[in-house]
Amino acid sequence: MLEIKDLHKSYGKLVALDGVDLRVSKGETVVIMGPSGCGKSTLIRCVNRLTEPDTGTILLGGKNVLSLNGRELQNLRRNVGFVFQQFNLIGRLTVLENVMFHLVLGGMNQDEARVKGRLALEKVGLRSTEDRRPHELSGGQQQRVGIARALVTNPEIMLWDEPTASLDPILVGEVLEVMEELVKTTATTMVIVTHEVSFALRVAERIVFMDKGQVVEQGAPSKVFENPQSDIARLYRKLLVN
Repeated sequence: MLEIKDLHKSYGKLVALDGVDLRVSKGETVVIMGPSGCGKSTLIRCVNRLTEPDTGTILLGGKNVLSLNGRELQNLRRNVGFVFQQFNLIGRLTVLENVMFHLVLGGMNQDEARVKGRLALEKVGLRSTEDRRPHELSGGQQQRVGIARALVTNPEIMLWDEPTASLDPILVGEVLEVMEELVKTTATTMVIVTHEVSFALRVAERIVFMDKGQVVEQGAPSKVFENPQSDIARLYRKLLVN
């Protein structure tokens, strides 16, 4: 499904990705963990070219992502759901209009987009809020609208960039609950960047640990937490024990 080979990205003298290799199978749920600044967010942003890597290869569904331009790249992005740290909702639009936005922008008629938008809102438990504006929602609700927006195109793969990072601790649970339900009830391939250890244990088929722009360890949750081999995995294990 997704294959990343020898990916590099630097910002001046700062090395964000230092030769990352990663494979994700169709339908697999992979959680990426590591300290802030280790390159995990940069990695998933490279998959749909929100960030342009310096060198390397990214294959998604057999297509060379880095060779796509114009309409081909737009089509790829519609097939890749992305949930951001910040909600990035358009304040002047209603909840439903925010969810529909990219469908209409891509040429879908309003009626069809509205039906699909309502189905996506139903999946995240927000069907009753469709006529509200973003400022009328809690942070957790706004992020759930962001999730619906990513779901509405029925993507083959979902990329999650620390989706609870901007939330108050009391609101984190409602977003994680929606995410966990989506993992259980859909066959969508998911790559999730998060620091939520207990959540990762519940949903991940594989956990990938990164440090200093490299993958330093990966494996099934039970394996990497019971017998961690890297310093980073050991640190996360301590969080679990505490």
